[in-house]
Amino acid sequence: MLHAEIAAVQQRRADTQPVAVATGGSTFVNPTQVSPMTGEVRHAWQWIDAAGCRGLKIGGAMISEKHCNFMINTGDASAEDFETLGETVRARVLEQFGITLEWEIRREGIVG
Repeated sequence: MLHAEIAAVQQRRADTQPVAVATGGSTFVNPTQVSPMTGEVRHAWQWIDAAGCRGLKIGGAMISEKHCNFMINTGDASAEDFETLGETVRARVLEQFGITLEWEIRREGIVG
């Protein structure tokens, strides 16, 4: 019984998250604030998707097509690629929806 539950959870993750590629895990914390533009509260991935960032690529870093709150390494991404991509996503979501996405990934050597 327990093995079946574990298998079901693993399958659900594989169906909804980019588990077979290099990621840092969930990128942004789910915001709790209400958008002043839409009056809604959404998950981070929903804001990222609505801002048109699904599949957005900078250098070797890309927003996952499968789950927008994951940045993936397409093979040759630098730390600068990831930082620039993340900050680009944050700026687009802020501009379009008034939502400030907070980093969930711990970024060493970055202040702010």
